[in-house]
Amino acid sequence: MRRLIPTGDPARPVTPAEAEQPVPAPGEALVKVEAFSLNRGETFLLEDPRPGLLPGKDVAGLVVQPAADGSGPAVGTRVVGHPPSGGWAEYVAVPTHSLAGLPGSITSVQAAALPLAGLTALRLLRAAGAIAGRRVLLTGASGGVGHYFVELAAAAGAEITAVTASAGRGARLAELGAVHVVRDVAGADGPFDLVLESTGGPALAAALAALARRGTLIWFGQAGRVPVTLDFFDFFKGPESAVIRHFHYTDSGTPYGRDLATLVRLVAAGRLHPEIGAVNDWSATAGALVDLRERRVRGKTVLTLATGGSR
Repeated sequence: MRRLIPTGDPARPVTPAEAEQPVPAPGEALVKVEAFSLNRGETFLLEDPRPGLLPGKDVAGLVVQPAADGSGPAVGTRVVGHPPSGGWAEYVAVPTHSLAGLPGSITSVQAAALPLAGLTALRLLRAAGAIAGRRVLLTGASGGVGHYFVELAAAAGAEITAVTASAGRGARLAELGAVHVVRDVAGADGPFDLVLESTGGPALAAALAALARRGTLIWFGQAGRVPVTLDFFDFFKGPESAVIRHFHYTDSGTPYGRDLATLVRLVAAGRLHPEIGAVNDWSATAGALVDLRERRVRGKTVLTLATGGSR
């Protein structure tokens, strides 16, 4: 079979290679990949790839070999999956607890855009707790996680202020339910009961200053790639009894499959809308990674294999 492997070259981060078809473990199903999506964090890993790195965590396709232990979907089931690695290939072995079936109304392209960003947004919403009527500030809102979170949180009754420097992306976030859209944290009208911060650098300190008394700041990313420096004397002089919490989507007792099934159900019901910015054949993956790294794409980038993507 063919798969994409890292090159270490920033101008062409991956290249095709021949590989053995994966042999699934007892609790894994073999999936013929129809589409996969890219995540900006993966572009960072490819700048200096560790030996043996096989990228790819967001896939959609067809089960061609069910799990030997009897768990998971049967042969011929269309699925969305979140394997630990190796998804940029013709076939990938995926733990059955990281798979969810797809209805006919959802294409492989839509499904492939769901896993990492959708799981992160859904689990952020869960970490935030009851947010109906609460004022929420979301930095880095124009990314995949931001789009999903805004739509989910708005539906739950939150008053969301979304931070994005792009007018076009800001307009879309407003359509999805953001009450206020601002270009930077300084333009946000606080204080906020909840701050979700994902850019790092000076934005985190500014966002922290916008927090209300007894508010919570959840730090879930550092897309700006600038280290954060916090003066805790300023923090102690700021919002009383405020909380700073680190979040990572993998730190949950809920299997990926269960949450993927929730995301699929919401998409099928028209309550969640994957933002697809670009769709190309997987032969264009190297260029698509560069475009994503350089922020030339609005929404998720999805690559399709020759036999997939339109089902």
